[in-house]
Amino acid sequence: MKRDLSDKLFQAAKKTIPGGVNSPVRAFKNVDGEPFFVRRAKGCKIEDVDGNQMIDYVGTWGPAILGHAPECVLEAVASAAKDGVSFGIPNPYEVEMAGLIVDWVPSVEKVRMVNSGTEATMSAVRLARGYTGRNKVVKFEGCYHGHVDSLLVAAGSGALTHGEPDSAGVPSAFAAETIILPYNDLEKVRAVFSEMGDQIAAVIVESYPANAGLIFPKEGYLQGLRDVTAQYGSVFIFDEVMTGFRVARGGVQELEGITPDLTAMGKVIGGGLPVGAFGGKAEIMNYLAPDGPVYQAGTLSGNPLAMAAGLAQLREMDRLGGYCMLEKMGARLEVGVREILAAKGLEYQFNRVGSMFCLFFTNEEIVNLDSVMTADTVVFRKFFTAMLEQGVYMAPSPYETGFISVAHGDSEIDTTLEAVDAALVKI
Repeated sequence: MKRDLSDKLFQAAKKTIPGGVNSPVRAFKNVDGEPFFVRRAKGCKIEDVDGNQMIDYVGTWGPAILGHAPECVLEAVASAAKDGVSFGIPNPYEVEMAGLIVDWVPSVEKVRMVNSGTEATMSAVRLARGYTGRNKVVKFEGCYHGHVDSLLVAAGSGALTHGEPDSAGVPSAFAAETIILPYNDLEKVRAVFSEMGDQIAAVIVESYPANAGLIFPKEGYLQGLRDVTAQYGSVFIFDEVMTGFRVARGGVQELEGITPDLTAMGKVIGGGLPVGAFGGKAEIMNYLAPDGPVYQAGTLSGNPLAMAAGLAQLREMDRLGGYCMLEKMGARLEVGVREILAAKGLEYQFNRVGSMFCLFFTNEEIVNLDSVMTADTVVFRKFFTAMLEQGVYMAPSPYETGFISVAHGDSEIDTTLEAVDAALVKI
């Protein structure tokens, strides 16, 4: 790969931006490299400032479900922008978006828009505490819910990538209100509730954890969490920032038949623009200001450009039958990867649901953070580099999930499988 302009930009960026990046995992530290800078993106391809073109499986870390720069989204943003880019006053787009979310997501009766997934989870937890009058929150090892002080404990994603599951700057008193449990161990959840259930405001969980690779719940696990929270009057929060509108119209709760009390959303519903949302039972949501005592606000919440982009993207997915298309491409990739692994006698783990996937370089079954951490990071670095050299861009971390878009076709999947086959030879 040519890197002259990217290298110059990174050196300049390091002088004015901490680490040269505006989000840690972009720094490529976990692959012993330096980032490239993107000039443009279209469909399932990206082009960097040096002219290198790549098939992209990061997809803006999930939002680009139609691919990059889909015409319907560009047209919607341009049309909305003609009337103004921000008002700080209610606009029709946010009402349309709220109606669509309530219609598509089984558990949501009311919803509030915010500007990021972090805001969504932070606000959902605050609301749960205000609604129950309790302080403690249960979360699970490896589940990342944004950089919220009380939730940035035993986190996945960038925190895990950089070996700092607990961030400096988080007061110990905040962390003390967070109970950390291993994912997929229902008995430990029940034991904690038996001891202090009347103190627990909420259980928050990534429905399918996707910030430590991609982990699936054991049969009955999510229903067990639903049952124990209902028994003790705690709020059950699904973090569907990644999976919402990505694995199905109604997210994991539609696939699993689970009804959480609150759901955090983001990514896909912004069409590539900054967005987040949280919603759930009207009884709980009515505790929010201005009707209730739990304060939450945001200058740019419900921004007309983000709402217009998200509405265009979701409606286009519906028109195309996009989730069927994504399942077809995802299955094609999975079958191909598994055939390559079998032919080479490798017992690596490949997890996939719809358009989300992760290849773990370990023989261990992936059930929680401990099993994720058995993966060989040295092998991953070699694999990542080999794929990039062949023009296929995967996330620069073994703890991130890959994303397919409807813009990926048979040709791109076949090219990717050829790259996987060649890359595995080099490791």
